[in-house]
Amino acid sequence: MTRWKVTLEYNGGAYYGFQWQPDIPTIQGEIEAAIYKFCQQKISIVVAGRTDAGVHARGQIAHFDLGYKGADGEDRPLTGFGLAKAINAHLFPQPIAIIHAEEVDKKFHARFGAKQKHYMYRMINRPYSLALDKGMAWWVKKPLNIAAMNEAAKHLIGEHDFTSFRDSNCQAKSPIRSIDELYVESKNILNGQEILIHAKGQAFLHHQIRNIAGTLALVGEGKWKPDDVRVALEAKDRSHGGPTAPGDGLFLESISYI
Repeated sequence: MTRWKVTLEYNGGAYYGFQWQPDIPTIQGEIEAAIYKFCQQKISIVVAGRTDAGVHARGQIAHFDLGYKGADGEDRPLTGFGLAKAINAHLFPQPIAIIHAEEVDKKFHARFGAKQKHYMYRMINRPYSLALDKGMAWWVKKPLNIAAMNEAAKHLIGEHDFTSFRDSNCQAKSPIRSIDELYVESKNILNGQEILIHAKGQAFLHHQIRNIAGTLALVGEGKWKPDDVRVALEAKDRSHGGPTAPGDGLFLESISYI
């Protein structure tokens, strides 16, 4: 059996999240179905982080073990390129693709070995509705103050109890998480701004990034002051946090194992 590490890219808009669920389309379900069509083996893949419905990925990581044999029962050579090409052929035309595959040591674990995850939340800030970016960003009509959002974000960097910023149904045993980096950048676009919120850390709670994005948007609109985010954090109560931003603005950008 060979352990394969694969890097995945997907548009999550048409799926009910990453994790397999019966009778509804999920990213995991479609990938495992494609693997079966390729080699007639029922393989369960292990993913670094399970994304929610509508959430996208540019650098999701997963692993699985595969013994690839020919009709004669003998092992057949298989390269990473060949594996990705074969699985992608069965995924097409769905918006899911393996963009890299490589053999790794049996000790490699996509989830437990992850050292840092980089999420990016994307907003389009302009008075006009979205056409090309619909489903790939949160449309925010009111002008946002980026400097104030960055000032507010500083209160969330470091290790904290993030109860105020996790979903009420989050199943994590502890609300303690550590954010290594959290900052907001903006790019001028026609009649508005593209705003990107970058968050890096080893692990995040359910809806944590989306709740942070919704909270920072309140600061950007001037409804909250930057210090109000600190007050919300210290309250350790979800009702004190800001709203949950839509899933279609969230991207899992990359995962580091070093």
